Amino acid sequence: MRILVINGPNLNMLGIREPDIYGKQTYADLCDYVKAEAEKFDVEVELFQSNHEGAIVDKIQEAYGKFDGIVINPAAYTHTSVAILDALKAVAIPTCEVHLSDVSTREDFRQRSFVAMIAEVTFMGLGFEGYARAMKYLKDRIS
Repeated sequence: MRILVINGPNLNMLGIREPDIYGKQTYADLCDYVKAEAEKFDVEVELFQSNHEGAIVDKIQEAYGKFDGIVINPAAYTHTSVAILDALKAVAIPTCEVHLSDVSTREDFRQRSFVAMIAEVTFMGLGFEGYARAMKYLKDRIS
């Protein structure tokens, strides 16, 4: 089983960006965590991060026929990107949405998620653990 894990803008700044919200662990720590959890679930994982919407759309399109599931933390694009939603719809790969913080308790503009319109499930406010839950969900759903 192959899972693509996509992280959107500013997640490369984990540990620096608003540590009171996102914690002090770095993006490298997140990648290490995801790889270790994927190994526990016996899934192959590829990690991708970009600050550019088009690069994320391209990566989703490239996933067609290559990955069994997608875990995506679209970050700020959650609330703005119809293009990412359309790419996920086009490839029709089972998708889980993840957010480190609980976006439902944050600013008003964060209350709408375009990705939630296609994601089978959303994990938020669990920190890194949300990624593990998303991978487990996909493993159980597809197996």
